[in-house]
Amino acid sequence: MEIRKNSGPVKWILIGVSVVFLAVMLILPLVYVMCTAFGEGIGVFLEAVTDPYALKAIGLTLEVTVIAVVVNTIFGIFASWCITRFTFRGKKMVSTLIDLPLTVSPIIAGLIYVLTFGRQSFLYPYLKAAGIKIIFAVPGIVLATIFVTFPFISREIIPVLNAQGTDEEEAAALMGAGGFHIFRKITLPHIKWALLYGIVLCTARAMGEFGAVSVLSGHLRGKTNTMPLYIELLYQGYDFTGAFAVSAILVLMAVVILVLRSVLEYKGAKSGEQVHR
Repeated sequence: MEIRKNSGPVKWILIGVSVVFLAVMLILPLVYVMCTAFGEGIGVFLEAVTDPYALKAIGLTLEVTVIAVVVNTIFGIFASWCITRFTFRGKKMVSTLIDLPLTVSPIIAGLIYVLTFGRQSFLYPYLKAAGIKIIFAVPGIVLATIFVTFPFISREIIPVLNAQGTDEEEAAALMGAGGFHIFRKITLPHIKWALLYGIVLCTARAMGEFGAVSVLSGHLRGKTNTMPLYIELLYQGYDFTGAFAVSAILVLMAVVILVLRSVLEYKGAKSGEQVHR
């Protein structure tokens, strides 16, 4: 309390620096994007975002995001349960590997899949014989997106499961409850807000992924271009209005995700307070 009373001008200097930094680094670019997107009128904006290639990019982005989020949700729950509820050799290694995508450059991640499934790979003849195309195709984009986003959900759930402990689950097991029943009635209510928060973060990361997807997509217009890749393509073609129009759609999606994240944070904090009471 004494520090707060004696902070004097230091507090206002720190607040001012923070506000200026956010304005320059975040608010100003977003305002510029929106102004440029609508600068030539709503008609030009609608024409840009309803272009067949733009609609294909938006649809592909949503498709890849949904697949990545579903896969990572399943993986995140299983991995979190395994790490927090079982003791086994290599547990630390598994926990470390989950964080690997956070430390590896997305470009490197894309190259890993190119080397694994490309023409120089020993798997390529088998994939070709089976009619499976991964590099420069949608499956490669999905794999890359899953790779760069899979830590987000498990890393939100693991701390909650550790804090929850196992007392309630062990008591339910002693009373004859099955594993799925224990998870549905005891574990899931405890982790639901962390799970939803992780899903929101995973969704945001998946929609904005560029590096790994760029390496694997081949930049095939109308086929493997997600929204970030399509925006780059328009910008390099000097179609600034189109690029900023599609960027505005991505920004609006990000705002929706930000609102959902704030709501989930509030709900989670409120739920935690009720539990402590």
